[in-house]
Amino acid sequence: MPLTWPQELHMNSSEFQKKTFLLLLTIVSIAFGWIVWPFFGAVFWGTVLAIMFAPLYRRLLVVTRGRKNLAALATLALCLIVVILPLAFITASLVKEGVSFYHKLQSGELHFGTYFHQIINALPQWMVDLLDRFGFGNIAALQEQLSVGVMAGSKFIATQAFTIGQNTFEFVISFGIMLYLLFFLVRDGSSLSRRIKLAIPLSMEHQQYLFSKFITALRATVKGNIAVAAMQGALGGLIFWILGIQGPILWGVLMAFLSLLPAIGAALIWAPVAIYFLVTGETWNGVILIAFGVLVIGMIDNIFRPILVGKDTQMPDYVVLISTLGGMALFGLNGFIIGPVIAAIFIAAWDLFTVVEKSG
Repeated sequence: MPLTWPQELHMNSSEFQKKTFLLLLTIVSIAFGWIVWPFFGAVFWGTVLAIMFAPLYRRLLVVTRGRKNLAALATLALCLIVVILPLAFITASLVKEGVSFYHKLQSGELHFGTYFHQIINALPQWMVDLLDRFGFGNIAALQEQLSVGVMAGSKFIATQAFTIGQNTFEFVISFGIMLYLLFFLVRDGSSLSRRIKLAIPLSMEHQQYLFSKFITALRATVKGNIAVAAMQGALGGLIFWILGIQGPILWGVLMAFLSLLPAIGAALIWAPVAIYFLVTGETWNGVILIAFGVLVIGMIDNIFRPILVGKDTQMPDYVVLISTLGGMALFGLNGFIIGPVIAAIFIAAWDLFTVVEKSG
């Protein structure tokens, strides 16, 4: 039966209202994201910590007999004790050691040109000839370039220190926002997730599948990467301290940071030091550092990362590596979480699409 003119007008009006509402929803969502973006780090880490500590909150909720505010405050306090205070202590130690390292560079106590000269002198003649062939044989020129690079690095460190000093107030504000947001996300996280699910136009079964993949990927990435980074950084700093290398905390933190990159990681720090030991006659130190780096530090990455990250997320190692590198290139340090999580959701969404298409 054909529609009458008033019915067609009503349908067109309803369609127009729907499109107008969707346009308004898009505009206000973009505007809200624009407003929140300056505090993206605070919101992001508040959300991550809330998801990580949600099981603890549920246990404390039982202990406190359903008192949500008390359970959320207890969860926040434990998060401070377990995560934030140790990080603050390590950061303070790192800053102190970094300042000491910078002063030694400025005073000439540490001179990388001298170390480079020692390495060149210890090389066999055929290798020196090879360096000459590729234009690296002019020791004086290389030392000058190295000195220029070190001075540029020193200026960069000084500039960053000044910038950090200027941004201290901004950091305090962001940290306060993160803690404030963390309290409410822990307390009201379940109700917020229900509201988000209601807004997603998917069946409950598909929503549950995607949300479970998201939570699993997030927890596996955070626990796996941070656990591996902490172990590699601690062991790397320990072996540097045992071998008498200056700045073990600084190098340990750098190894922990670089270990966020699967397969490459901490070797970027300990391998050059081991080579320096070998070519300057400290053979035993070089052998010990190489053995420890390969058999202990390297094995942690090869054994624990696939178990803690790849197994739970069901992603191959190469996908974890590429998504981590890509995430860090786009989002900075936050990308080591964002990248693998997006990759896991990407795989889960395509798996779900394949199942739906086959069943349809």
